[in-house]
Amino acid sequence: MKNIEVKELLDAGVHFGHLTRKWNPNMAPYIYTERKGIHIIDLYKTVAKMEEAQSALQKIAASGRKILYVATKKQAKEIVAKNAGSVNMPYITERWPGGMLTNFATIKKAVKKMSVIDRMKQDGSFDALSKREKLQINRTRAKLEKNLGSIRDMTRLPGAIIVIDIKREHIAIAEARKLNIPIFAMVDSNSDPRLVDFVIPSNDDASKSIEKVLSHLTEAIAEGLADRKSGKDKNEGEK
Repeated sequence: MKNIEVKELLDAGVHFGHLTRKWNPNMAPYIYTERKGIHIIDLYKTVAKMEEAQSALQKIAASGRKILYVATKKQAKEIVAKNAGSVNMPYITERWPGGMLTNFATIKKAVKKMSVIDRMKQDGSFDALSKREKLQINRTRAKLEKNLGSIRDMTRLPGAIIVIDIKREHIAIAEARKLNIPIFAMVDSNSDPRLVDFVIPSNDDASKSIEKVLSHLTEAIAEGLADRKSGKDKNEGEK
């Protein structure tokens, strides 16, 4: 993993917090100063926290567990889909399906329903249906795809979640906390870092900042997956 430089974070605007009047006092340890009514995040602390998060994510990925990316805000959706897709991890970029973690059995049923529809289309039984039934099934399939498309391969609860904007994704945070699933998150100056296991103090609004932080976390996951593969290959060779 390449070193994280303070300068690259500075160039991406990772240090810009919110207006000082909107701050959460629990973020005080991560604030460097204020400038023109805006809090400036201490990037040296951001680097230290990112490295800590990278090390933990690498281990989780190497263990074979899935890591779920969560971000439904407009400026983060594409970045999250791209990063998660590059390491074949599930992600949520549309509305968070309530009970996604705490009621995982129901979510699994919905995913199974998608698979059944896909099988019907493959084995020809779909063609035998009436026009109206086909339309209904296609609508159901499209809705499921929109909400659950990227988590269809998630057969069990994730080993961790990565969240952009913990205020916006408060339901996801609450569910993960209830189940003791480790939470990695970009936490801005207006949020409560106590809700998160691995806090990355950073600007969670600007796409450049989101892209910069996520790319480093995803790189750690990729390394964990490579560690797992080389371990497997070594075991195969020793058999």
